[in-house]
Amino acid sequence: MKATIHPQTYPEAKITCACGNTFVMGLTVPTLAVEVCSNCHPFYTGKMKYVDIAGRVDTFKARQAGAVKRVLSKAEKRKAKKQKRIDSERGRPTSLAELRRNKKR
Repeated sequence: MKATIHPQTYPEAKITCACGNTFVMGLTVPTLAVEVCSNCHPFYTGKMKYVDIAGRVDTFKARQAGAVKRVLSKAEKRKAKKQKRIDSERGRPTSLAELRRNKKR
């Protein structure tokens, strides 16, 4: 068995909830911040509470907007490839004299 593949463990890692509750548990990180724990979760407390964190919906919408990708047709892809080849050929020297001049610079 390899000796160096296991992560370092912290048997006294401190977990802090957004409600202020703290407790200790064995983890692979020294500290951990959570939004909801058993002291404040609506399922365990029996009280209805808005648990959603502000901005979660906005970040989801931003990710979805970033994921929208413009789909090109085959004709558009061919046209873009041809234009790219033409643009790369424009920078090339057209004669041997031009090539020699460019090397001297």
